[in-house]
Amino acid sequence: MLTAKETRESFKAFFASRQHRILPSAPMVIKGDPTLMFTNAGMNQFKDIILGNVAPGCLRVADSQKCLRVSGKHNDLEEVGQDTYHHTMFEMLGNWSFGDYFKREAIDWAWEYLTDVLRLNPERLYATVFEGNKAESLERDEEAAAYWGKHLPETHILGGNKKDNFWEMGDTGPCGPCSEIHIDLRPEEERQNKSGAEWINKDHPQVIELWNLVFMQYNRKTDGSLEPLPAKVIDTGMGFERLCMAIQGKTSNYDTDVFQPLIQAIAALTGFAYGENKQKDAAMRVIADHIRTIAFSITDGQLPSNAKAGYVIRRILRRAVRYGYTFLECREAFIHRLLPVLIETMGDAYPELSEQKILIEKVIKEEEESFLRTLETGIRLLDRKIEEAKAAGSRLVSGFDAFTLYDTFGFPLDLTELILREHGMKTDVNEFNAEMQKQKERARNAAAIETGDWVVVKEGDSKFVGYDFPESESDILRYRKIKRKNKELYQIVLNQTPFYAEKGGQVGDTGWLISDKEKITVIDTKSENNLSVHLTEKLPDDPTVTFIARIDREKRIRCECNHSATHLLHEALREVLGAHVEQRGSYVSPESLRFDFSHFQKLTDGELRKIERLVGEKIRADFKLEEHRSVPVAQAKEMGAMALFGEKYGEEVRVVKYGSSIELCGGTHIPSTGMIGTLRILSESSIAAGVRRMEAVTAEAAENYFFFHQDIIRELRALLNNVPNLIQTIRKSIDENAEMKKQLEAYAKERAMQMKKEILSLAVERNGVKIIQYTGKGNADFMKDVAFQIKKEAKEHVVFIAGLTEESKCTLMLMLSDSLVNEGYSAAQLVKDAAGHIQGGGGGQPHFATAGGKYINGLPKATEAVIESLGLK
Repeated sequence: MLTAKETRESFKAFFASRQHRILPSAPMVIKGDPTLMFTNAGMNQFKDIILGNVAPGCLRVADSQKCLRVSGKHNDLEEVGQDTYHHTMFEMLGNWSFGDYFKREAIDWAWEYLTDVLRLNPERLYATVFEGNKAESLERDEEAAAYWGKHLPETHILGGNKKDNFWEMGDTGPCGPCSEIHIDLRPEEERQNKSGAEWINKDHPQVIELWNLVFMQYNRKTDGSLEPLPAKVIDTGMGFERLCMAIQGKTSNYDTDVFQPLIQAIAALTGFAYGENKQKDAAMRVIADHIRTIAFSITDGQLPSNAKAGYVIRRILRRAVRYGYTFLECREAFIHRLLPVLIETMGDAYPELSEQKILIEKVIKEEEESFLRTLETGIRLLDRKIEEAKAAGSRLVSGFDAFTLYDTFGFPLDLTELILREHGMKTDVNEFNAEMQKQKERARNAAAIETGDWVVVKEGDSKFVGYDFPESESDILRYRKIKRKNKELYQIVLNQTPFYAEKGGQVGDTGWLISDKEKITVIDTKSENNLSVHLTEKLPDDPTVTFIARIDREKRIRCECNHSATHLLHEALREVLGAHVEQRGSYVSPESLRFDFSHFQKLTDGELRKIERLVGEKIRADFKLEEHRSVPVAQAKEMGAMALFGEKYGEEVRVVKYGSSIELCGGTHIPSTGMIGTLRILSESSIAAGVRRMEAVTAEAAENYFFFHQDIIRELRALLNNVPNLIQTIRKSIDENAEMKKQLEAYAKERAMQMKKEILSLAVERNGVKIIQYTGKGNADFMKDVAFQIKKEAKEHVVFIAGLTEESKCTLMLMLSDSLVNEGYSAAQLVKDAAGHIQGGGGGQPHFATAGGKYINGLPKATEAVIESLGLK
């Protein structure tokens, strides 16, 4: 019986022996594709090849790809851990052909690998083929069925409908029939009673799909019609975890050696054995699944956050914490302690896990501790809602409140329901679902982009010439109309372009497409599937003419200054802080730069100054740009270039060198560092555990930053009569001000004591109650202090009432002794009732309340009304 590690390697070895190039897994977190946040299938990294935007470097490839799915046809996050086969992160074993072999080889090799190499029982295997679709005039895939007929009896070759056996990349794009290989893992007795054919695609946990062979032979257009693809593509994907279950004779993915080491580690940490309690077992499966997703996301550069992909990762991490909290009684962070076990099981295939162990542990631990605090807060809020409902005689907490707990605090509905059941209560699930649907619709509408079909003007490939030229003579290859937030825009592809498309943290170029008759403004340039797409608000009147494509050179230069500065900054950070510093993200615009890096503590002022000085030295050295294009990755690393985790590199890369700074980079850069002028750090802060963010400006923006602060200093000097030592003078002024403040506070207290004596002398007694009344000018805060002094000394029934005037406003103030409050009187209610006389409103507490108004002449009636309400007139 093969182990998981051996199974993975056997797949690669099999296809390597059939002239496939074995590629490393692409990052699980996707950059440069606006349609996807995560790699959700093995084909994602080959999307630009399949779409025809890039020529394949090799016609046959195979790999084991890290994938993440949290929604969709077979992937509901809430099902993960509840059954035997749902996962968030999973591995997809796959082989591809780009215009080389097709159905016969794909089917024959799949059969050979499963039955000859892995020794799976052929009698337990089934294949589905596309049964055809009359509405689209698509015939049954007889070709695939014939090839399967060489290996399987007819009873094991089943027809599948369009939903199950016709694969499509999206609403438009490459598509084609597919053939799924299923395996029946049920006990022999069950197989004899009912054929596995009856369970295919019926969600039976032991009759499962192993491998999907996709035969891409069509292109779906916007109008729904199909046209043949010029180069047919084979795209296969086999679930690694399911395959291990079949090989190892298990009935659950979680019982294989892929997950069991993690599950047993969870059992040891929590003190609960696996297999004795359904809820605790589910919790252990959830945590074992989610630790993989979280760890790999962090290695690929995606930290938990409150936005987009980061929010998905945070949600998954919090789900794991919550299951541990609810079912395994984990009140302290513990998930990060599973990382050594994960590295032991997967570190050989994915060395990035061990290389980034410290960062992964710190990020997970901090997120765990933060959410545990949030859980406590959420429980307190839910307790308050429970008390409010009970006080109102209800056994129902609104679905809106349950959704607020979910949306704001990550408090899942099932946890809310669990706590409510303990109190004999429930929530309105329909209302919760309605609120959830509203949120999904808001998100969908915000992200919705309607795209039309590409209109092909000329055939050809698109080439970027912007490293060498700020403008070029260019022809439009294709264009299409898009609608985004109800605004019509156009996407244009040129045969050659100087416009840099946004990627790698650098914003896209803007500029113009100029012909003899018009000048079209390019408002942005994006990279979609390795294609530079120019965004305009207007389509040229004649798309067939040749244009001058010209970038906004001034904006580009400012961008290049900031981009090149990030390279110098990266090197300076490593020199000052240590070699553990690695880039974790960046953003480069014409205005400023942002650089995220791994480091575990706040930088001191001295470190920041040293970094600025080092960067300044490198700028003044005026290092010339040394650029090496189309360098093999291995050679680039030998040159000393740093490869960043989470970045996808091709077989050949571009190396950018300034002095001793050497990096792999596809962005545009300044010809020499002297053009940067200077760099000034604006801020340095933490954005996640072990990750810091630095923001800075260069060139003219740095000068403006300097001028701004220089002007402030000049104005301060002028205010302080141009004293020679500004800092000393300001410090002296602060000290003097603090001393004067103390004196004023002492005087105010003394004045309050004196005022209290004067006011007490005005006291009269009625019905056993001492009434102290003051009317006149006065500050409300000062008089409040007097009132509380009187209350503090009160040993009997005391009422203090004041009518104060200050400029054009007035205040009614009332203080009652505790003895009067205990008899049922409320200063808040009395003041509220009397506030109408001064055309105002107010409130407070039972013992003290105020009301503000604008009708000063009404103060006498207001104070009289209070006294009358107390029965003391």
